[in-house]
Amino acid sequence: MAKVCEVCGKKPSTGNNVSHAHNKTRKTWYPNLQKVKAIQNGTVRTIKVCTRCIRAGAVKKAI
Repeated sequence: MAKVCEVCGKKPSTGNNVSHAHNKTRKTWYPNLQKVKAIQNGTVRTIKVCTRCIRAGAVKKAI
């Protein structure tokens, strides 16, 4: 499964780890995704959502 937020589309970003000796190795930072039961189009679905969208209220949770 993709590591992408289904609400805002946030996905992994890449860059370099840089050591004290300035050695560079590739690194991937993943978004903090949580599985949430949410209401989409009138039905209850389990979707992957980043915590920023959950806190912002962009997701209508199913109770």
